[in-house]
Amino acid sequence: MLPLILSGCNTASESPDTLVQQEQDQQKTGVLLVSHGSHSETWRTTLFKLEDNVRERIIGNTHVDGIKSAFMEYTEPSIATRLKEFDKEGYSDVIIVPILLTVSSHSFDDIPTIVGIKENPESVEMLKLEKIERYTPEAEVHITPLLDFQEILQDNVLRRARDLSQNPEEEGLALIGYGSEPYKEEWTKLFEATADHVAAETGIDTYSIGWCGHIVRYSPDSTTTAVERVLEKEKRAIVIPALVAFDENFQIRIIGGGIEKVDNNQERVLYKPDSILPDPGVEKWIVDISHEYSKIIDKKQ
Repeated sequence: MLPLILSGCNTASESPDTLVQQEQDQQKTGVLLVSHGSHSETWRTTLFKLEDNVRERIIGNTHVDGIKSAFMEYTEPSIATRLKEFDKEGYSDVIIVPILLTVSSHSFDDIPTIVGIKENPESVEMLKLEKIERYTPEAEVHITPLLDFQEILQDNVLRRARDLSQNPEEEGLALIGYGSEPYKEEWTKLFEATADHVAAETGIDTYSIGWCGHIVRYSPDSTTTAVERVLEKEKRAIVIPALVAFDENFQIRIIGGGIEKVDNNQERVLYKPDSILPDPGVEKWIVDISHEYSKIIDKKQ
């Protein structure tokens, strides 16, 4: 019995420094990159590649022990699946980084409801209808701001517009985004600021905004209208899809289909069916925001 008694005595006499070290040893922080989700394999591959590109910089330069990716809907791994994994692996904190362009019902209601931070009745019902699992983890969840909190979109669209531009004096910009009906004003302001930035840097000062998501019931007509508004004033329209990743349904069928309806579009429309990703600015933002939140978590211990 002597070894057991001595062990108990040692525990009782542990120093404050030892107890602090034990608490730090119990702390384990993970990062979860959360995006919307898609049936497109290309889309999913892009998001997993994003995780690969930031992994070493996050784990190597922060107090983060692991990083995973999750999708809100349509495909696995889901948010619930990943949070269960973090719990099983003994994580004390999970930093959720939404790879979403700007505010929407997904960021404001759905993600917080999925992880048990909010109990929004509409979101709860929607999640049930779409068979999206909710899970409140044992780990403490921290949700970061969205991509629009910095000038990432402005720099991204500027680079892509310059790549397509042939003669800025004869061109206008058509920005096409997913959109959000409840937050249309916020989306419009974000796109207007982006178009103003492109105008200031290139002289392409005619612009129009169109939508390709649920806000227009996934119709190509909004793209057609946006392009035609530009062509009323300019010889050519540069069309930029302001979408996080490439999805054949959006960049080809919806946006591309909308462009095909424009008369003489091969001569009058400059378009590349690309996306915001891959983008070094997005990667840097993910690394920086993960570092910032991991430091906040460390200070709370």
